[in-house]
Amino acid sequence: MVNKHTPMMQQYLRLKAPHPDMLMFYRKGDFYELFFDDAEKAAK
Repeated sequence: MVNKHTPMMQQYLRLKAPHPDMLMFYRKGDFYELFFDDAEKAAK
């Protein structure tokens, strides 16, 4: 079975899973990003 996520996104999802109620900032290079629901919550 081929995973539909990249290795980077697999790592993010693995780290995020135990903390569903917290915003997780993921460092990519010189800056941080938010993904999925975290990005939508932070945009408000």
